[in-house]
Amino acid sequence: MNGDKLKSWNDGPVKQSIINFLDSTVEEGLDYVKPEDRIATFDNDGTLWAEKPAPVQLNFLFLAFTKRVQNEPFLADKQPYKAILERDKIFFQNVIEQKPEAIIALEDVLAREWAGKTPDEFESEVKEFFATVKPEKFESNFTELIYKPMLELFDLLKDYKYRVFICSGGGRDFMRVICEEAWGIFKENVIGSAAEYEYNNGTLKRGTVLRGIALGPGKVEHIFARTGRLPVFAVGNGDVDIEMLESAKFRLFINHDDDKREYAYENGSEKILAIAKEKNFTIVSMKNDWKEIFK
Repeated sequence: MNGDKLKSWNDGPVKQSIINFLDSTVEEGLDYVKPEDRIATFDNDGTLWAEKPAPVQLNFLFLAFTKRVQNEPFLADKQPYKAILERDKIFFQNVIEQKPEAIIALEDVLAREWAGKTPDEFESEVKEFFATVKPEKFESNFTELIYKPMLELFDLLKDYKYRVFICSGGGRDFMRVICEEAWGIFKENVIGSAAEYEYNNGTLKRGTVLRGIALGPGKVEHIFARTGRLPVFAVGNGDVDIEMLESAKFRLFINHDDDKREYAYENGSEKILAIAKEKNFTIVSMKNDWKEIFK
């Protein structure tokens, strides 16, 4: 096995370090990892697809809340409806940086807004969003703003018999709608913040209670609860990914430094960038290490 699948990656230390590590985990020796323990985990926003100028799910909520407030105008003065509809800069920035208080407010209202919906009803709304809404800056669908190098890395990891999981602070069920088509990842391998479900009278419906947030330490906790293992290989781009990367043997940090082909920014990743340099994480420069960005 080799890095031939990483065609969108420039040859260099980053690409080679990935290949060297994976080789070491399948060859007999100190770094060998049993097949059943080969777990790779990836953040989503900013790691698998573009998160600027706002995370994809925030766009979905904006449109849904706009429709809701047209029917129930009093909600326009309630938070977080008010902040989202007015595109409050501080609130949006906190969401973009995945500040726990902002994400909790967002996911909590997501749980309540779609409470009582069946999985099929929620999925239908999400599919309509992806089919009709286009992001800023790029004339394409959101699912076309997935990073091609990450898809290639998925394929390479699978060659080495790794099981790939997505672990995000975003809505688990939102991601599951497009995960198989967009990323080639099974629904059961998507971990994220989610509402409880209730089964009554032969029907499964979304509840109002939020079951934990997959941010910071919560990512590691969710991963272990789902897999019974800690990741061997972990990839992230924000401060909320620090603990997930620290829990893994191989830590890959995605640095957004390409304003021409995507966006260049460090807000929300200042801490992890410093830790990545201090603890010798493998740091990906989107500008220098990726030949292509989008699929």
